Amino acid sequence: MFETLSTGNTAAGSRAVPPASAGGPEIAPILPRQAKTVRDTGLEPRFVTDLVLKAIQAGGKTPLTQLAGKLRLSISVLREVLNPLIAEQQVEVAWCGESDIDMQYQLTAHGQRGAVDALARCGYVGPAPVTLASYRAVVERQALRHADAERITSAQLAGALGDDGLSQAARDVLGAALYARRSLLLYGPSGGGKTTLARKLGRLLPGSIAVPYALMAGRQVIRLYDPAVHAAPPPVARQQEERRSCDARWIVCQRPLVHVGAELGRDMLDLRYDAEQGVYHAPPHLQANNGMLVLDDVGRQRIAAAELLNRFIGPLDAGTDQLSLQGGQAELVPFDAAVVFATNLAPTSVFDDTALRRIGYKADIGAWSPGAYRALLVRQCRLRRIDVDAAAVDHLIERLHRQSGRALLACYPGELLERIADFAGFAGTEPRLTIAAVEQAWRSMFIACATETQK
Repeated sequence: MFETLSTGNTAAGSRAVPPASAGGPEIAPILPRQAKTVRDTGLEPRFVTDLVLKAIQAGGKTPLTQLAGKLRLSISVLREVLNPLIAEQQVEVAWCGESDIDMQYQLTAHGQRGAVDALARCGYVGPAPVTLASYRAVVERQALRHADAERITSAQLAGALGDDGLSQAARDVLGAALYARRSLLLYGPSGGGKTTLARKLGRLLPGSIAVPYALMAGRQVIRLYDPAVHAAPPPVARQQEERRSCDARWIVCQRPLVHVGAELGRDMLDLRYDAEQGVYHAPPHLQANNGMLVLDDVGRQRIAAAELLNRFIGPLDAGTDQLSLQGGQAELVPFDAAVVFATNLAPTSVFDDTALRRIGYKADIGAWSPGAYRALLVRQCRLRRIDVDAAAVDHLIERLHRQSGRALLACYPGELLERIADFAGFAGTEPRLTIAAVEQAWRSMFIACATETQK
């Protein structure tokens, strides 16, 4: 589903992507081609020179291979930069081995002053960034929205959801939203499993993508790659020759799943400058490119729901967003993500009719049926190796839930079993799902109301 296999002209330093092999993603079809010269990087020569000076200053006596690994630049690019620096007596060869790669470099006193000047211009030291033009081209060819992209099937959705207790109507809405690659609103009571469901939908996005460590916007660096967001793909066989031909400024990862909740504020929707590191940090939706963005707890954030919707739906339709740098400079960046809104508030209290029409699909994620709830409880008991008393299951569903008026929500079985295990551990006994254990766990979770105690 969704992986773009289009070909055509791309930005400098990248190439068209043929379909991935059946055996899994390979480096060569995904990553852009390696930059052989400074010009190929798309970066200003002065910036690359500064980056080399800062990296050597930070590392002291620095092997050439270590410098290449730190900056993610090819040996040929580094030599193109180092040779003039040596001629200018800013850098000197500290040690030389038997091969032309086995070399170490260090700064001279003149080079130390140059590194200080370079840090004053930009404090960033790390993988060389890629240009926005190159990034736009790669995001476009990996885009979710292409008409010829692979579409989700009912079998794939069923396999991902498993026995989640969702009604067929809800499953059909989820499938249609993913098939059409349109925005989705999940609504229902807290604890109904909306967040877990959204993450399962995110894992349905197939294939691997290329993500740069950093971007160059004007003369500013934007740190994009985050290992917590851009997870490594499953291991596959890769040829060393392919690695050498690929641009190491990019990394192969799974399609990202970015989740933000009530902590989301207006300030998080734009670039954030880190003066200490001399770099901007990418906002969540930029990190979510070519993947999924889950906006949870809508209506409870530090930004109005209508403003949040307007912030994303327009750029999503256009495929681009505008982000601001210090000084008022604006940069156009690509925006390609499956956007999922989730709320435990009534949708009509969060969005007006016009706003609701702009969201592609809406799915009610509510209470489970007694049969599905029972199956979930038994399944979680097995996973935790907790013995099950059938009478205790009946007591929970038919008495405790019914008398309290609490819906059969997906969160309750796990929370109850955690408490049963806690009480048993404290008592020095093996946990068991009995009527007494369920009653004890239930009372520890909820404050009984007057009508409930009277029953």
